[in-house]
Amino acid sequence: MRHDHRSCSAPTHSGRWITGGILLVDDHQIARKGVRALLDANALSICGEAENGLQAIDRVRALKPELVLLDLYMPGMNGVEAAFQIRQIAPATKIIFLTVQDCTPEAEAAVRLLGVQGFICKSCAATDLIPALKRSLQTD
Repeated sequence: MRHDHRSCSAPTHSGRWITGGILLVDDHQIARKGVRALLDANALSICGEAENGLQAIDRVRALKPELVLLDLYMPGMNGVEAAFQIRQIAPATKIIFLTVQDCTPEAEAAVRLLGVQGFICKSCAATDLIPALKRSLQTD
């Protein structure tokens, strides 16, 4: 089932879609569903989802998320390229990379140069993701 960018958001009591919250960006739907379940279980607000870097940029413009949880390796535009573009259009938006691989030199450089809040390996997400998100969302 295909969704537009707003159908992944949570409606408010007035029935309008919310902005802010966390944008999930991963090219694998099963990964997005798993992360969504983890965030929902911890009462973290999800404003939308994207399948690739280009969609992520569009969603950032439309939804103005507080934080983007960004897969590093995606077809089309990878997470580092998307993070660079997100920094250009929404410099206050926080970014955390989430990926299957350990931290690579490319990811380490992106964390430093782009001001990315962190890097979480998917194999550690069950224990590390929620604390990292909460720390990032609590800091200004």
